[in-house]
Amino acid sequence: MGRDRHRLRLVAPGMLHELAEATAAELGVCTRPIAVRRTDTVTGESTNVGIRCGSTKANVCPSCAENNRRVRMDQAREGWHLTDEPQMPPVTRTAPVQRRVRSTRRRQDAPDLPSHQIASVTVGRTFEAPDGKSYRPSTFLTLTLPSYGPVRGDGSPVDPECYDYRRAARDALHFGELIDRFWQNLRRACGWDVQYFAAVEPQKRGAPHLHAAVRGTMPRKLIRQVVAATYHQVWWPPCDQLLYSLDQLPEWDREASGWVDRDTRQLLPTWDQALDAIDTDPEAAPAHVIRFGTRGVDVQGVVAGTEQAGGALRYLVKYLTKAVADCHTTTPTTAAALHVERLAAELRWQPCSSRCANWLLYGVQPEHAHAELLPGACPSAAHRSVNLGYAGRRCLVSRKWTGKTLTEHRADRRAHVMRALGAVGIRVDQDTPDNVEPGRYRWEAINPNDPHAPDRTELLIRAINQRRRWRAEYQQARSATDDQVA
Repeated sequence: MGRDRHRLRLVAPGMLHELAEATAAELGVCTRPIAVRRTDTVTGESTNVGIRCGSTKANVCPSCAENNRRVRMDQAREGWHLTDEPQMPPVTRTAPVQRRVRSTRRRQDAPDLPSHQIASVTVGRTFEAPDGKSYRPSTFLTLTLPSYGPVRGDGSPVDPECYDYRRAARDALHFGELIDRFWQNLRRACGWDVQYFAAVEPQKRGAPHLHAAVRGTMPRKLIRQVVAATYHQVWWPPCDQLLYSLDQLPEWDREASGWVDRDTRQLLPTWDQALDAIDTDPEAAPAHVIRFGTRGVDVQGVVAGTEQAGGALRYLVKYLTKAVADCHTTTPTTAAALHVERLAAELRWQPCSSRCANWLLYGVQPEHAHAELLPGACPSAAHRSVNLGYAGRRCLVSRKWTGKTLTEHRADRRAHVMRALGAVGIRVDQDTPDNVEPGRYRWEAINPNDPHAPDRTELLIRAINQRRRWRAEYQQARSATDDQVA
């Protein structure tokens, strides 16, 4: 540590921090440690330490993102081919949230959906081969959205003028709801509690699609039938025709605590009033209907322990450390870059939720309206070009996949590492919140402006040296163990 400090005095502060970050990334150490004050509740002693930032994005912290990817890989592997029902903790019931109830009558343009009572079974069936061996296969499933127009190999449209950017944007915004509806329908059609580990990523054309490891198998014909019969209706106020422009927006009336028309001074309908108008209109139609594309369905049977299973698991977590728009690493062509710009421009003005400021352009006050709303500047992640309209969770895991939370999976992984290190005589320092006995320490985030805040470069250097010490001790202990065996 002393020699390192002596060398680092010769480096400019900015370069020193960059060097420390690069070294940390190389060693798998968090590159953006969060400074916290740890107080021992028994002795009263306080110490400033750095804890992992926990980011899931490689462009923020490659080390934490890679650690999260590995944990997700373990989670996916553990739940895919379970042979016993997972032990689930009791569910805490909360008061039901009041919501608007609409008719459940299926659309006339949607195929019929088979439905059975759902049994409380999550483990797939066991099959027996002619040679007497039994096996329990599972499923790897891919679902995509429909076409919005012909595209080239780089994902750009053949004819941008005919490409349906509006539908592409709205489908991306509501893709999460369609996925939820699919799992509901699949469970009803199969008659058992289907479990899944799924990842959402974009195709080259920018449309999100779903890869899912599904426990157990079901007929391919049934899956395709469920895909064709699944849809989601968005019952929002009409938003196909702009009623206002940026040059002539409604304005906030402080006395009325609402948005009013500049000319008539009439309050715009509130969100609830706009929905009431839809409920009482027998001719009302949903603002948008989203469906899967029936040609993009891919269903594969997978057996545990095979190379196919390993490859599918790696593919599931391949892009989890990247932003949606960065999943395809090839250099985009000019046409592909312009395609993304056009999609982002469409997304900028589409309402993303009931609270989106863009509703003012359509003559509706968004839910929880306030004076700072500005159409085209909604802060929701759905409008950011890096997300291509999909701002939901990238990794989707059903509750009964393993019976464990992600925190418990992280603890399992750490316990495995601790056992491996302990077997060769290494005791790891106990200096992070997830390593100590509950209640022993009190942890308090340190404000960066705190005059006693630790230097972040110093925290990085400390973590780097700690990791190097562990590795050296591990190698030394392994060598001693190998000599004893020899």
